[in-house]
Amino acid sequence: MSKLFFRYGAMNSGKSTALLQVAHNYEERGQSVVVVKPALDTKGHNQIVSRLGVNRTADILLAAGQDLRGKVEELRQNRASSQSALACVLIDEAQFLEPAQVDAALEIAVLDDLPVVAFGIRTDFRRRAFPGSLRLLEVAHSLEEMKTICRCGEKAIFNARLGESGMTHEGHQIMIDAPGVTYEALCAHCYLEYEQRHSLSL
Repeated sequence: MSKLFFRYGAMNSGKSTALLQVAHNYEERGQSVVVVKPALDTKGHNQIVSRLGVNRTADILLAAGQDLRGKVEELRQNRASSQSALACVLIDEAQFLEPAQVDAALEIAVLDDLPVVAFGIRTDFRRRAFPGSLRLLEVAHSLEEMKTICRCGEKAIFNARLGESGMTHEGHQIMIDAPGVTYEALCAHCYLEYEQRHSLSL
């Protein structure tokens, strides 16, 4: 039986780069992969965008409410006569999946015997779990933390949202490429110290 893997980390921990490397490794050995990107991630439109400058077009741009398992099966059938058998499903920005789509990823691994590797972040700028990440933490066979460092050199685990006046807890959970908004991966100490210094309320 294949497994559902969740590889998570703070921003800038190399998740998209790792996904692209996994895809390359399979394809270098003549095996086919399906790369999935949630449509909620508008950065790069249908491209998997690595901060190292390596991009790749997603095979499936998954919209809200779409059946992940059905889309993968449709693509597998379309490729059956022209490419090698499908070996793996790779999901970028998996925090943006709906819980039902995570359950579909589990079905792909268990019932269709295709390994699924999902890459994403656990929590938002308020340290609250994304619905997709929470479901992955609940049902994935394997959890692996991908590490990056804070400005102080410690391991970063939180994602701070920075506005024009500094760290903020304002706005919707998902704000991608919004004017005047950036994000920074911080360790717990730097995050909480910054939060208390500016008296931010959750």
